[in-house]
Amino acid sequence: MQKTSAICSVLLLLLPLGNAAAQDAAKPQEAVKPTEASKAQEPPAHYYHLDFLLQELGVDGKPVNSRSYTTILSTDPRDPYMSIRTGSRVPVVTSAKQTDPAGERPETQYQYLNVGVTIGARGAREIGTQLAIHLNADESSLAPVSPAAPAAVDPVIRQNSWEAIVLIPIGKPTIVFSSDTLESKGRTQLVVTAIPLQ
Repeated sequence: MQKTSAICSVLLLLLPLGNAAAQDAAKPQEAVKPTEASKAQEPPAHYYHLDFLLQELGVDGKPVNSRSYTTILSTDPRDPYMSIRTGSRVPVVTSAKQTDPAGERPETQYQYLNVGVTIGARGAREIGTQLAIHLNADESSLAPVSPAAPAAVDPVIRQNSWEAIVLIPIGKPTIVFSSDTLESKGRTQLVVTAIPLQ
């Protein structure tokens, strides 16, 4: 009888400890911090050498003018927007007035227009053997002036502007944008080549 009561006493003492262990086992494990989980899932950043070739094609489809631009782009989403800008500032007369009765010293005011090429890219990511890029390009130039036009005529600016998400096969030149030329039957196109850097 004494043995039975002793065993019951020991079991009663151990019962709270068993409940505490069961409650600890039932607790969910601490979740991994979101920042650490996202870092573990992020793919490593890769860098690409981008060659841009802006071509003007004649009626026969052959290039009559080409300009090339080169830059580096990363697939790291934290890297900033990539931009290439090149061109000229063209003065356009906005007003002219005489400062003396003889008209020998005219006062002229100008407005400057930017003419040239702007290429921008962001959001590069790899999809298999291709590179997806959010790409925009803007190309502007002075239209040819007719020999019969007056000397003081304001310049006419022709412009092509494109923006899209493009998919480029890595290592292969790819036409990403193309459009007809307004004053002729030729075309303007932008060719991009993405070469991985080691």
